[in-house]
Amino acid sequence: MTDEVLIAQKSPIPVDVEKGKTYFWCACGRSKTQPFCDGSHDGTSFKPLPFKAEKDETLYFCGCKKSNTQPFCDGTHSEL
Repeated sequence: MTDEVLIAQKSPIPVDVEKGKTYFWCACGRSKTQPFCDGSHDGTSFKPLPFKAEKDETLYFCGCKKSNTQPFCDGTHSEL
């Protein structure tokens, strides 16, 4: 397995997060449970990025894995 990031999708992934819950954003793009980690990074140098929700809200997680504001979308996908 290589250490190349895979683009999961070229758009943000909206998620209704729950206050106090910790989420683990997939940084490698291999997870089948996007935008969150399912362990598919095993064998690579990638590690999931933890995020703890401060309130109940809808957040837009990066699907292309190239955002400068990971784990959130910053519009970078529009340049790919």
